[in-house]
Amino acid sequence: MKKLNLPNKLTVARLFMVPVFLLVMFFIPGRFWMIRNIVGAVIFLGASITDAVDGHMARKYGLITDFGKFLDPLADKALVISAMTMIFYHFGNIRPYFLWVFVIVLLREFAVTGLRLLINGKGVVLAAGMLGKIKTVLQMVFIMTALLEPVLYEIVFMIWKTAPAGLVSFLASYPPLTFLTMAGTLLFTVWSCISYFKGTGQYIDPEK
Repeated sequence: MKKLNLPNKLTVARLFMVPVFLLVMFFIPGRFWMIRNIVGAVIFLGASITDAVDGHMARKYGLITDFGKFLDPLADKALVISAMTMIFYHFGNIRPYFLWVFVIVLLREFAVTGLRLLINGKGVVLAAGMLGKIKTVLQMVFIMTALLEPVLYEIVFMIWKTAPAGLVSFLASYPPLTFLTMAGTLLFTVWSCISYFKGTGQYIDPEK
């Protein structure tokens, strides 16, 4: 077995950060929710940075491998789906709206992963396309926003003690930045899925 190059090591490290994130988000009790969200966001951000770094290094230094092209998207999916699961578990205020986004994200990721495995079985390894990369970035931005927006409001309202009760209640129930990034995530999740299936039709056509 060939020794892993540095970009591939970063990808593997990102995979190992997933259970660390899950442990933090699951076991820090609710009364310490601000600490939980901040620590979770830091871990998630660190893992997301490895995604940007390993891709940049692989392209710049010619270290792109089939292993990296296959494992990198899977590591992204594991990280994003784990984080979204914790958001769905903890954030009851957005859960009724996020449910549908979460289901579509899961269906998209399972469908694309299955197609990727099918194509890989035919000896073809495809790297993530531009729409897929934008989708991943938006998903990560949404997760960071969902984790940190409530913390931001809590700090603001601790300082601004005379804030109108209606504003406090509205932002607690309908955080605008979270909903905005959620909508962007939904759009590019669907768009990238359609684009991916169109682009891979030549590899699954039974007549070819």
